[in-house]
Amino acid sequence: MTRVLLLGGTAEGRALAGRLHGHADIVSSLAGRVPNPALPIGAVRVGGFGGVEGLRAWLQDERIDAVVDATHPFAATITAHAAQVCGELELAHLVLARPPWDPGTAIVAASNVQAAEIVVRQSYSRVFLTTGRSGIAAFARSDAWFLIRAVAAPDVAVLPRRHQLMLSRGPYAYENEFALLREHRIDALVTKNSGGDMTRAKLDAAAALGVSVVMVARPPLPVGVRAVGTVEEAVDWVVGLGSG
Repeated sequence: MTRVLLLGGTAEGRALAGRLHGHADIVSSLAGRVPNPALPIGAVRVGGFGGVEGLRAWLQDERIDAVVDATHPFAATITAHAAQVCGELELAHLVLARPPWDPGTAIVAASNVQAAEIVVRQSYSRVFLTTGRSGIAAFARSDAWFLIRAVAAPDVAVLPRRHQLMLSRGPYAYENEFALLREHRIDALVTKNSGGDMTRAKLDAAAALGVSVVMVARPPLPVGVRAVGTVEEAVDWVVGLGSG
């Protein structure tokens, strides 16, 4: 069977591993930054590769035939490394990128830093911050009050002076998101354009309550990579490698 490295850590990665079980020899790789991660079916490795050189050596040592990148849309570093190494080794390579959300009336920011500047410029006072642990530092000097939701606890040194921290993992229901925004009198939601259904409800709740949205745009994919938007398309691609 085709031996595939599946860069995962997402719901799509877990779904793909399950769908390909028995059809390909899948090794799922998780970054290891989240405690007690949900594990996919099949073989799993946890931790980084050690940059481009480490990834290249691992792919060669493990005799990998193809790489499917189903990481989070903002995991730009591993996505760039995988594209580079697969190009050098002439390995089949696919990116499974869930479709982004339509920003609608949201203010689009190019980065977390720009999003923090928008919070100041718009004079938002009570902000629901859902950019993930790595995005919090940009808001550390803000005078606004933040309701911060993250899967794992951030470094206390990067937390804004006025905040409340919530540690939780999606999916989230609309009713709960609506109640959360109303209870904390949120006037702005700051989020990354992660796409997908697991965390979509906060956008719908914000729209219903008239809460402003600041949305951090995704980093672009490396030039020339092949990308699909659904698990089904990725399954077809991997199965096609084995029948080609």
